[in-house]
Amino acid sequence: MGDKKVKETVIQFGEGGFLRSFVDKFFDIMNKAGTYEGKIVVVQPIANGLCDVLNEQKGKYNLFLRGISYGKEVCEHTLVESISRAINPYTDYQAYISLADNPDFRVIVSNTTEAGIEYLGTEKPDDAPPKSFPAKLTALLYRRYVNKLPGFIILSCELIDRNGDELKKCVLKYAELWNLGKDFSRWVEQENSFCSTLVDRICTGYPKDEVEKKQLSAICPGDKLIDTAEIFHLWVIEGDFEEELPFRKSGINVIWTDCVDGYKKRKVRILNGAHTSMVPAALLYGLSTVGECMKDGNIRGFLEKCIYDEILPTIGDSEENREFALAVFERFENPYIKHMLMSIALNSVSKFRVRVLPTMLEYREKYGKNPKALCFSLAALIAFYKKGTPDDLPEVTAFMKNSDLTEILSSEKTWGEDITFFANEVESGYTLITEKPKEEWLKWVK
Repeated sequence: MGDKKVKETVIQFGEGGFLRSFVDKFFDIMNKAGTYEGKIVVVQPIANGLCDVLNEQKGKYNLFLRGISYGKEVCEHTLVESISRAINPYTDYQAYISLADNPDFRVIVSNTTEAGIEYLGTEKPDDAPPKSFPAKLTALLYRRYVNKLPGFIILSCELIDRNGDELKKCVLKYAELWNLGKDFSRWVEQENSFCSTLVDRICTGYPKDEVEKKQLSAICPGDKLIDTAEIFHLWVIEGDFEEELPFRKSGINVIWTDCVDGYKKRKVRILNGAHTSMVPAALLYGLSTVGECMKDGNIRGFLEKCIYDEILPTIGDSEENREFALAVFERFENPYIKHMLMSIALNSVSKFRVRVLPTMLEYREKYGKNPKALCFSLAALIAFYKKGTPDDLPEVTAFMKNSDLTEILSSEKTWGEDITFFANEVESGYTLITEKPKEEWLKWVK
């Protein structure tokens, strides 16, 4: 494809390693295969990000996909060229909002983490930009509506239930808050497709160690955006836009479906739930990567207890779910990816609420008792925010650090409801973690 001028057709909220190893890779495949023609404009969703670096590199970066495929070692290297430019709405809001004026744009993709799809209700329509992602999107859609241009296919990649539906609800709330009119709200619902989706690929991001050891310098010197991920990928999308977005025709593992719920529940509860339940305990235990966790008997034993004794019995211990769980362990053991625990730990509180807490609540309802291992993971999460180095919103970090266990567990704002009924097990786990040597506080999992 080279530097041939290609029209811009996709607006992407988020510039992190996951989208660059997933969605941006897919559009790169289609562009180079000649099945699609269109480039991506990246919008930086928060004030600090990678947009300047993306523009310095003209949207190009090297991606390494590594793992085991059909029993063979695979390392696939690609120069991804699907991004045309990046916009920081915090420094150039006009460039952002004017995207609505271009009729070529048809697709909006987002991955703003679980915390990204939220209705704050404090922004104003003339904020430049509004704080939240849904508010930014509402402003863009309103300008599109005023321009009398067609709506979008909106593909939400955030790991929350019914992500497309939740994003649409937020947009409609902002439309009402800002008095944008019933005709606009009707246009949002009728002319735009908010597709709920499930994404699945373990992205390990920038390979700092390999770069420092100059293992990749000969292949891609000077690239500040090198990205790494596993070979496996799956994108389940509610709807069917294969004619406009020929993913399957291009050999990409996309499933168009009438309902994404079953696929999402299995993946979020088992794979993402495994990550989130394991990471705080493993970090406090002194480990750094998922691979190290798989080799450590205590941490691996803890994870096995979470998955096989509590997660699977809750969501259904079927052969299909057990095979998926087995595949999760194989993916975690991938020797070609170095998945840093601190990378997974980003925004751990909101992740725990979405990925782990629903299983805990359903387990309690189903069995009439609390899930011991997952309560221990909640205790480890709290201890990590108090004793470790969490990477989260300042207000979340401050609340977790400065509040006692009762205040944390009773916070409906944090968890969606009062969960002090987990207090006995969480307090026991917290005491073990904070007062006993690590060799003792994980013995109970065996």
